[in-house]
This record gives sequence, C-alpha cells and structure tokens, in this order.
Amino acid sequence: MAVIKANSEQIKMLARLMRAEAEGEGNLGMMMVGNVGVNRVRGNCLDFKNIRSIPDMVYQKPGGFEATTKSYFYQSARESEIALAKRIINGERQHPASNALWFFRPAGNCPSTWYDQRNTGRFKKHCFFAPTSADCPSVY
Repeated sequence: MAVIKANSEQIKMLARLMRAEAEGEGNLGMMMVGNVGVNRVRGNCLDFKNIRSIPDMVYQKPGGFEATTKSYFYQSARESEIALAKRIINGERQHPASNALWFFRPAGNCPSTWYDQRNTGRFKKHCFFAPTSADCPSVY
C-alpha cells in the first residue's frame, strides 16, 4: 500500500531523481535517495512543511535537489528504476535512510550532525541525517 499518493508520471519523476542522485551507488543507494524524498513528502515538518507531492519535493526552492539542474535528470526513467521507485512509494525503507530527510556527499568523514540533525549512517559516499521523532513524527 502506498505511503504517499503518486501517479505514473510522479513515480517516473522519483525514479529519475533516484538515478540522477545515486546511480553510482547501485540500487540500494538509489532506494535510499527515494526514502529521503518520500520522507520529505510525508513529513510536513521542519524545512518540508507544505511539501505534499513528489513534484513539490523534487523542485523545492530552496532545499530541492541539485540533480534537477543537470540534463541527466530529464532523461526517461528505465523500467528498473521505476520498479525501485514503486517499492519506495509502497513503504520499503532502507537503513540508514529510513527516517532521513537529508543526505549529502562529504569530502571526508560524515559529521555527527548536520544543521542540528543526527547522522544515521553512511552508504558508500553519502551521509544520511534524520530529525528526532519529536521534530518530525510523520517520518517515524
């Protein structure tokens, strides 16, 4: 059962975002990017108040994704990426992105916090950061 509403075009948009942000980190890395995106839609908290759809989340300004500024994001999603996006929309979560609202790729080690959000872990080159359940109960 879907944890957010999404039509076929929005699912493809999430798939394109996942690929553009983390293709080099494989299916698991792309799914973690999807977790962050879906959490932002579900959250309605902190920097993501009134983000109610995948397009709202993808194109949020400020705070959206760098991938939207690159042509690779605008290429068609592949069936394999669409299948991954569907899994995320249906509620599959991957640690350390399970409850995360942010991720970034540092030059070195992951900091323990980022903008007062705790580090939940690293996957390959990306560090993930989550709010507390008190700050954002909808992502828990």
